[in-house]
Amino acid sequence: MDTSIKPLEEIYAGKSVVVTGAAGSVGQEIVRQLLACDVKKLVMLDNAETELFHLDEQTNSDKRASAYLADIRDADKLARHFQGMDYVLHSAAYKHVPLCERSTELAVDVNVAGAQNVVKAACQANVKKVLFTSSDKAVNPTNVMGATKLLGERIFTSSHYNKPIKADTMFGSTRFGNVVGSRGSVVPLFRKQIERGSPITVTDPEMTRFMMSIEQATSLVLQSLEKITGGEVFVTKMPVFKIGDLAEVMIEELAGKYGRKPEDIEIKVVGRRVGEKICEELTTEEEVARARDIGDLIVVTRHPALAESGDVNVWSDVGEPLKNNYVSHNEEIATKSDIKNYLKEWGGL
Repeated sequence: MDTSIKPLEEIYAGKSVVVTGAAGSVGQEIVRQLLACDVKKLVMLDNAETELFHLDEQTNSDKRASAYLADIRDADKLARHFQGMDYVLHSAAYKHVPLCERSTELAVDVNVAGAQNVVKAACQANVKKVLFTSSDKAVNPTNVMGATKLLGERIFTSSHYNKPIKADTMFGSTRFGNVVGSRGSVVPLFRKQIERGSPITVTDPEMTRFMMSIEQATSLVLQSLEKITGGEVFVTKMPVFKIGDLAEVMIEELAGKYGRKPEDIEIKVVGRRVGEKICEELTTEEEVARARDIGDLIVVTRHPALAESGDVNVWSDVGEPLKNNYVSHNEEIATKSDIKNYLKEWGGL
């Protein structure tokens, strides 16, 4: 197995691709990068009408792209859109922790049953590869959103063995942490609070988070699809920020731009929300023994208990064994200078 990360053009040129959740922050960046890769056809699915309408307007001059209202809870409609397609990038999900806590049934319907529908439709259409975009919150989940993402991963891994005999579809998942600048994330929240002159609300200054630009995270997600052989979970390596440091850097850099003095912007500690962790985990202790470090990605192979007789782990001698659990508190934490430079480079400031 080649550990090198291939250029996206090499992976996607001439391919027909479906993106679910195409109107979301990550989905839109996936669309942008795929259209730059000379794909043959791009089908964009979402049930958010207004956001999808705007995305359709942005891409309607490109004859390769077409947008359709679709809900991943409708397996039959998915199967129709998947016909004749090479790859599916499954990004549709309910992702906000507090809302999923209060709307558990809908979170399960979309994030779990929806994942199963994507698998079913992909097998019916005999799609070549399907990638599930997961989350750090799927690791040792402490909230509904994380638990549903974990089940989505498990569905994709087990589907390597449970798919219909005639289906050649390969399934894999990818995990990543926070995307800088995505809707509902901490950077745009802090920016709005600074602009208003209101206190910055920090859950815990010592909280650490994996963070990466949407461009970088999406690129690694797209590249991981090429490496799917069946049932893997790919983990994106990311820088680590301390939330208190991030807040201080943003106050220092942005207060003056909004006509305010940095010392006038208060940092208010509000405490952790239900189900929120002090640090982020992108692997579990159990996974370390079957994980390989291949550079910008960590690959977690399917559990040996799932293997069939004669099944070969193609990753057994690839890269390096993962030595430690990949947890934000255990990784090198970015300095304030690093955070400032990173945000300036990737549009946060």
